[in-house]
Amino acid sequence: MLSIPDVAILGGLALLLFGPERLPKIARDAGRVMRDLQNTSQSFVRELERAADTAEEEERLARTPAVETDTFVEAPFEPAPSTEPVEPTEPVQSAEPVQSAEPVRSAEPVQSAELSPSAELPFERPPVF
Repeated sequence: MLSIPDVAILGGLALLLFGPERLPKIARDAGRVMRDLQNTSQSFVRELERAADTAEEEERLARTPAVETDTFVEAPFEPAPSTEPVEPTEPVQSAEPVQSAEPVRSAEPVQSAELSPSAELPFERPPVF
């Protein structure tokens, strides 16, 4: 990697060698060559990766056993389960006696000054527009 003083020295030498008229054209041409070189190397790397992926896919397909789609294996016949309800032959009796539940008390409404709509609020209401 070139340091800043190295680049300055090379720029000064290029300016002395090529002159101020030809130096911009040479810099443009050098930039174009560098861009073409980068594009070529990137396309080469992409092509190598694509070839490697294709080779891996072919190898994976070669390792997996082929499945024949022409053969048909008939499954053994099993009748569907009946959907008709079955009635018990004997009455079912529980082992524990059934205990009666206590009646539920109805809740009475609470009359409180805190819950009434006319009670004072602890904060000021914002104005409604």
